Formats: sequence, structure tokens, C-alpha cells
Amino acid sequence: MTGLVRVSLLVPAKDEAENLPEFVRQCAEALPGIGVPFEVVVVDDGSRDATATVLHDLQARYPFLHVVTHLRQRGIADALRSAADTATGDVLVFYPADLQYRPEDVGRLVAPILANDADIVTGTKQGKYERAFVSSVYNALCRWLFGIRVTDLNSVKAFRRDVMLVQPLRPDFHRYMVVIAAAEGFRLTSTPVPLYPRNAGTSKFTWRRIPVGVLDLLSVWFQLRFGRKPMLFFGIAGAVLFLIGFVAGMIALVLRYGYLLGFADLKTGFRPLLTLVEMMVVSGFVLFGFGFIGEMLAGVREDQRELLRRFQSSRRD
Repeated sequence: MTGLVRVSLLVPAKDEAENLPEFVRQCAEALPGIGVPFEVVVVDDGSRDATATVLHDLQARYPFLHVVTHLRQRGIADALRSAADTATGDVLVFYPADLQYRPEDVGRLVAPILANDADIVTGTKQGKYERAFVSSVYNALCRWLFGIRVTDLNSVKAFRRDVMLVQPLRPDFHRYMVVIAAAEGFRLTSTPVPLYPRNAGTSKFTWRRIPVGVLDLLSVWFQLRFGRKPMLFFGIAGAVLFLIGFVAGMIALVLRYGYLLGFADLKTGFRPLLTLVEMMVVSGFVLFGFGFIGEMLAGVREDQRELLRRFQSSRRD
């Protein structure tokens, strides 16, 4: 890649006043070794400590540092979006400010992209860390559901700017950036990255995020599997329920008027069966309706994707 390529570090920071001075100092020492112009965009995501003051002082000392401020905490996904809107680089790098990852490893992440061998590079955590079991379960589920052949999907990562354009504007969906990018055809690889103990501050992870993560995982799987063909899901499910209702209705008719066939003793007591018929038939029609609505929404989404493709083509030209 030429000197025109810029590498932009996107750094969400929530109450990281104690870590930021050392983090930015390490960036100043390590990032020139990449060999291309770089910048660091730190997003103060509604911090309640002295983060804003620290960043103001650091910005006066380091010309490569840019600061974006969220008045309230909006989460990592929104912070990455805000940082990407401010950044000018062609290669973006998601890096936390807690110093569990060191800036000296950024060059290893961006090298395959700068060499045009990959579009997104995810780091594979090396060393002991908290919640390793939760992370391993999450990564195993992602590999099983999405067929992604990398070990660690929830770590630091470098990616081309175009990858941000295909990411949905949804809270916490930064965890599925690699999955969504791979589904869009971007080339994916990984590289080992050391993980260090946190020196200051506290982790923002809580166990309450686990059920939310599971539901988000199912949502991403559904959108990638059926998002462009919703009738494939709703139509088949509706047809199955309608068929069950139809068969149950035929059985109910036979049992109700069975005296013609020698079932005179079974003419009463079939209200639960009739209720099942009504529920299955109505549910089948409702799911078909969802399918038609989904198809219309999918059409709108395809129009948006086409506009995005044209926009990307115009940028390249």
C-alpha cells in the first residue's frame, strides 16, 4: 500500500481516565512503525470520571489524537460508528483504551489488509483472561451457526472502511461485525494478539449481558439466513400449521358426523379439537401475512443495498 493509506484507531472509552495517558503515549511510540500515516480517534462514551479533561490535555500534546464526545453512554457499537464518521483512514482498527491490548500489536493486525491479503483481521487472544468460558461458548456457537473459521470473534480487529457500511445500526451488534462482514463476502483472517491484565479501571462486562448476547446471536442468525427471503421461513411455518389445521379439521368432521361410518358414539366432546383447528388455521394465515410483509421489507432493504453499492462504486471512481 502507498503512503496515501491512513490507519485510524477507533477507541471507545468509558471512564478510562487512568489508562488513557499511557495508552496514547504507547500509540505515539508504536504506530509510526506501521509505515503509513495514522490517527487515533477516542470516543468519550458518556464518562463520569475525568476522561474529558484528560483527553483535552492529551489532544493538545498529540496532533494525531481526535476526540468525539457522547453526552451519555451509548455503547461500543455507537461509539465505533461515531469514531468511523470522524476518522479519515481507509483501514480502521477497533481498539479498547483499557491497555489489555497494546498499540504495539496494531501493525500485526493491519499488515494483511495493507498487503491486500484480507479485508478484516480479527485478533486471537493469547494468555489468561476473565470470562474465558463465556467467550469460548460464544465463539463456538458463532462457528457452528455461521461457519466462520476463526478462533476468536470478540477481540480487537482491523478492517477496511467498507466493512462499516454493511454493519446494521443496532446496539451491541459490534460483536457480530466479523460474522456480518464474512456473510457480505469480505475476506477474513486472524492473527494472535497478546492480552494483558487490566491495570486500572473496571470491566464494563456484566453477567446481565449474556442473555442479551444470546438473543442478539439468534437475531443475527435469522437475519443472515432468512433476511433476504423471509417467506422461506414464515411461508413454510405457515403452511405446516395450516396443513395441521386442515388435517385436524377433516378428522373433526369425520368424528362429528361419524354415524354414517359407524362412529355414532363419538359425536360429542370434540370442542378442544375444533379449537386446535381454529388456532392452527388462523396461525397459518398470520404467518403467511408476516411472510408477505417481510418480503416487502426485504425489497426495500435490497433497494438500499443497491444504493449502497452505487455509492461505493462512485467513491472508487
